[in-house]
Amino acid sequence: MKAASYQEHDDFTLKEKLTYSIVGLVVLGGSFLLGRSVVRGARATSEQKKTYEDGNAASFAQQLKMAFENDNYFGWGTDEVAIRDVIRKVPSKDYFKQVINSYQKLYARSLMADLKEELTSSEYNEMLAIIAGKPDKITGNYSTILTQQQYLSWAKRLKAAFDITYWFVPGTDEPAIKAVFMEIPTQADFGKVAAAYLKEYGNDLMSDLRSELEFWEFGSMMEIINKKPKV
Repeated sequence: MKAASYQEHDDFTLKEKLTYSIVGLVVLGGSFLLGRSVVRGARATSEQKKTYEDGNAASFAQQLKMAFENDNYFGWGTDEVAIRDVIRKVPSKDYFKQVINSYQKLYARSLMADLKEELTSSEYNEMLAIIAGKPDKITGNYSTILTQQQYLSWAKRLKAAFDITYWFVPGTDEPAIKAVFMEIPTQADFGKVAAAYLKEYGNDLMSDLRSELEFWEFGSMMEIINKKPKV
């Protein structure tokens, strides 16, 4: 009888040990998650203070988030024009990486994943092309001389504007086309964009513009280019 009683007590003690061990792990795990949450909140608060300074990475990240959550007459939506304007203002690829990091700190989300979710495929490709056309870094010796990469970037943005769809209906993003035309500095540069477009897609840019735009839209777009210096 004594031996049996001792065995029961020993089994009970083992169960207690296992129970306390599990509870301890749960408590430790909860403390770890709580600690991560506190650290994340502190990082977000610190990063939020930086948004008050216009033109820095945190400010750009906040503006993009606001564009994703844009309110309109239909209740909600995405402000693609605002997204384009923000990304155009980012001076380099390296700086855009800082915007991505700041967005992660502020909202604990991936900026690139949110861009892909909020935009159509053609709009997303346009934003990637804007980033691709930027210099890797901005230094004190930064030059405004345009590169073939920039001409190709403008060509890709125009193609993305031609390929946009609205609820599965093919369309044309005229504001995106105008944004590119406004950025191109000279008529000679426009010719180089057309050459990059032909090389990349095998199509004549002027023919595609005429096909995508109404005749009065085509005329107003070309007027933007014709008013620029020749070289």
